[in-house]
Amino acid sequence: MKYKNYYKILELKSDRVTDDEIKNAYRRLAKKYHPDINPGDEIASEKFKAVNEAYQILGDEASKKKYDRIHNFYRVKDTFEDTKEKLNKDGFSEMFEMMFGKKEENDSTIVKNNKKNSTTGEDIESQIEITLEEAFFGTNKKLAFRTFDGKMKSIVVKIPKGIKSGEKIRIAKQGKPSKDGGENGDLYIKIVLMKDERYELHGNDICMKLNLSPWEAAFGCNISVKGIDSSILVNIPEGIQTGERLKIANNGFWNENGGRGDLLLNIQIMIPKRLSEGEKLLFRKLSEISNFEPRKQ
Repeated sequence: MKYKNYYKILELKSDRVTDDEIKNAYRRLAKKYHPDINPGDEIASEKFKAVNEAYQILGDEASKKKYDRIHNFYRVKDTFEDTKEKLNKDGFSEMFEMMFGKKEENDSTIVKNNKKNSTTGEDIESQIEITLEEAFFGTNKKLAFRTFDGKMKSIVVKIPKGIKSGEKIRIAKQGKPSKDGGENGDLYIKIVLMKDERYELHGNDICMKLNLSPWEAAFGCNISVKGIDSSILVNIPEGIQTGERLKIANNGFWNENGGRGDLLLNIQIMIPKRLSEGEKLLFRKLSEISNFEPRKQ
């Protein structure tokens, strides 16, 4: 089994990194090597798979701890095979079992069938719909599917925060089985963001409509606006018009560097469909005394 330096694959300088640094590195490289950006580029495709594989290991706390024990022990080695030649058989087995636990029978079967001439099964793709809030905060989604031998299987897919529509998550060895005893292919989960009634995502910016009454727009006011993760007090300048946009910096969606885009408020001035008698009198009075000519503006 070839040792892979997942920290190096994610272009991290060392293993002393935070979860956010790992996520940011993954998002940057996944975007760089994404098949949609590099159509037909086999090298980029392989790097995209490697980046996804590295994040599947380092992005999960339990698997990262297990990997780090191996990483720290073999950091000066290129492969497990090089190390095994320098250790006696019992010493290597004891070290392996200390880190990963005792081998089971099906482990040895995999090793025996892992011949140089065996081929990996085909990758398959599925998709999961998530809300914008789920994409923003991250979540776990249960995915049920039928295996190629007809059995039903379910897995929990970890959705990292900041993922966007069209991006994919790799689940190792859940694809089509090999035809000659090699490893299964991989399962790629494509993320689809569901339409949100309140928010729209444009790049890293979150857009939302903000309805104002005529008097709020005319006089200006302070309004509490519910952003995706907090309530924000927004100052509405007097005389604001329908179609104008207010920008609330750093309250948008996550970007590839771990920062955030902006929250954009699209102003819509609303007129009451039904007026009380008092409101009618006020509007009539306004029409009599006002010199405002909107069609000449």
